[in-house]
Amino acid sequence: MTTSSKINDQINTELSTLYDRDVHDWLETTIAQLKQGKLQELDAEHLIEELEGLAGRDRREIEQRLKVLIEHLLKRCYVNLPECDRAWEITIINQRSELIGLLEQSPSLKHHFLHVFDRAFQTALRIVQLEYPDTNFPATWQFSQEITVVLNEQFWLS
Repeated sequence: MTTSSKINDQINTELSTLYDRDVHDWLETTIAQLKQGKLQELDAEHLIEELEGLAGRDRREIEQRLKVLIEHLLKRCYVNLPECDRAWEITIINQRSELIGLLEQSPSLKHHFLHVFDRAFQTALRIVQLEYPDTNFPATWQFSQEITVVLNEQFWLS
C-alpha cells in the first residue's frame, strides 16, 4: 500500500467517524472537500447513503402531500359542510403550491406522482371515510389523474 493511499484511508476513516459523531459537521466537511475537488478524501459510503436519503425524502414528500391534497379534495367535493369549505380550499391551495414547487424543482418526480396516485387516493379515502362515516365517497378517483388537472382543477364546481 502506498503512502498516499494510507493517508486517504486514514482520512476516510476519520470522516466516517465524524459522520457517526456529528452528521452536520460531516456534511460541512464533505461540501468543502467537493468544492476543493478533494474527491479522493470523500467518505463515499456515507455520501451515497445521504444522497439516497434525499431522493427518498422527496418521493415520500410527494406522496404525503398528494394524500393530503386528495383528502381535502374529497372533503370539498363530497362532504356537505359549507362552513368547512374555506379551510379545505386553503389546504388544497397550500398542498398544490408545494407539489408544484417540488415538481418544478425536480421534474423527474412527475413519474413518481403518477406512480403513487392510486395508493395516495386509497389512503386518503380510508381517512375521510373514518372522519365522515355518513358520507358516500366514491371507491375510485372520479376525475382525471393528469398532473396539471389534479394540481389546478376546482373539481367541486363540476
